[in-house]
Amino acid sequence: MATNRLRVAVAGCHRMLLRDLAHHNFASAFDAVEDTDIVAVFDHGEETRAEFAECWQPVWGEIPTFGDYRQMLDEVQPDLLCIATRQTMHADQIEAAVAAGVRGILCDKPLATSLAEMDRIVAACSEVPLAFALDRRWYANYRHLRQQLADGLVGEIASLAAYGLPNGINHGCHWYDAVLGLMGDPEPQWVSGVLNDVSAEPADARVRMDPSARLQVGMDNGAVAFVSSGGPKGIGFDIAGSAGRVAICADATVAWHWDEGSDEAQPIPLPSAAEPWPSGPAMVADLVKVVREGGRTACDIEQAQRATEIGFALHSSSAAEGARVSLPAGDRALRVESFPWGNEPA
Repeated sequence: MATNRLRVAVAGCHRMLLRDLAHHNFASAFDAVEDTDIVAVFDHGEETRAEFAECWQPVWGEIPTFGDYRQMLDEVQPDLLCIATRQTMHADQIEAAVAAGVRGILCDKPLATSLAEMDRIVAACSEVPLAFALDRRWYANYRHLRQQLADGLVGEIASLAAYGLPNGINHGCHWYDAVLGLMGDPEPQWVSGVLNDVSAEPADARVRMDPSARLQVGMDNGAVAFVSSGGPKGIGFDIAGSAGRVAICADATVAWHWDEGSDEAQPIPLPSAAEPWPSGPAMVADLVKVVREGGRTACDIEQAQRATEIGFALHSSSAAEGARVSLPAGDRALRVESFPWGNEPA
């Protein structure tokens, strides 16, 4: 291995046991970026980490495996840390990594199980760049649409309606971040919403932990976003502005534009992905660049904080029958359980 390459440690590897470039397979994303080498892996599952080491041995040689996260940090002292553990572990792991001198962190979503945990992560990442793995910050089609909207495609954005929300926090952070990005990253000021009624679901149903919802998010520029479950398959958006409208369908694989006063829509040409998971290598390359040159990633701690804050404010608003919750939300102790993830302690 070249000595000037960045040394990466992985925490939580159960979705990285193949060498195919695929969602959540962050090892494959690091493999696609020539400036990085994975030099250690932590996982609570002994068989899982052994399978990871065997899978990736042809790429990086013998990879030390650890059942103790802090031991890995102490012995390996990596440049970069990839965190793909359950979010119950994120605050402790990020604080420990920063204290150990890690220079950059890639973290899978969601960020935390409470805003108090999020606050700890925000403090820890004040000087260390974070790439929070909300893919749409790096997808070429979303980057293209954000630029067109920023250039005035619909004039001043007044409202955005998003559909397809699967839950309030665990995957909802993808929706909130995409909404904010398309609107030009205004600062969210308040949240009002109601969680879907899941009382008829079985007592052990995962949806009970974190239901979907209907919510509004008010921005500092007066614009309002409306987000809801249902609608056509896949995440989509309808954006209205002072000079027109844009409809974005099927996760931004199709988009249409209406000029003000026109009844005829025009298709918006969009980039096509050349790889099955183009945002994976893109987020790794972004993190490597800012570690080398300074700055912040396209989805750093500021974006992670806003997307997380909205989800927890939604839960607080729903408990108050849809009352507006000003941001930052007051209840930092509210805990929303994470979905099972696969690398919990025995």
